[in-house]
Amino acid sequence: MPTKPKVIVVLPAYQAEKTLKQTVSEIPTNVVDEVILVDDASNDETVRIGRSLNLIVEQHELNKGYGGNQKTCYTLALRRGADIVVMLHPDYQYDPRLIPHFVDFIQNDYFDVMLGTRIRTRREALAGGMPAYKYFANRFLTLFENIVTGQNLSEWHTGMRAYSREVLETINFQNNSDDFVFDSQVLFQIVEHGFRIGEIPVPVRYFPEASSINFVRSLRYGIGTVMTALRYLLRKLSGRTLPVVALHEPRTVPFKLHEQARLKDPR
Repeated sequence: MPTKPKVIVVLPAYQAEKTLKQTVSEIPTNVVDEVILVDDASNDETVRIGRSLNLIVEQHELNKGYGGNQKTCYTLALRRGADIVVMLHPDYQYDPRLIPHFVDFIQNDYFDVMLGTRIRTRREALAGGMPAYKYFANRFLTLFENIVTGQNLSEWHTGMRAYSREVLETINFQNNSDDFVFDSQVLFQIVEHGFRIGEIPVPVRYFPEASSINFVRSLRYGIGTVMTALRYLLRKLSGRTLPVVALHEPRTVPFKLHEQARLKDPR
């Protein structure tokens, strides 16, 4: 990795008009080279605001889901030569000013992946507005995932992450789910390939304008995460491992570059 890596922040967005500007305003421009916004067929002003902020903007004509959005994010970032990719939810739940710390740990070869953990104490998480059922589900799933993998992460379910280029070129993220369980699948792939994972505490910020999946989708996400963990465990017990897939020539993801895109009203 070069002394000054190319750092690209990707923002997987859906209906983010109320928080996008505030999120982008706190991204440190002395560290970040480019910001890519991928809008998942929102019907609000997310795309217009993103362009007004001079972001690299791509819009899905049809909603592809949270995981499908990230697939486009990472494919674009790799094609644009990113050495480090920071995934940040544009709902302002996570503090963009912490990005330099994420980058520093990867740039200096301490870790290959950095996670922003919201779970330091139960009191702090709940005081920050995290619903109680989400806190306890997060704790249960994280404990289960740690037991299955032998890791000791404080949180597996964060929306602020940083990856080295090597990680994204190695794991086969294109084969993962297009739904929210994508995040869990990525971490299991990272563990299976032996990459080093570090964590940085981030404040908990839940508020009305921030996005949050409802109870039913949270339940589906939890079930999907457990199934992912069990599949990992079965592969481990059988002595099988995932093949290393090099994405030097990423698979084609249907999209148009922002300079050429002709946006359609998805409503």
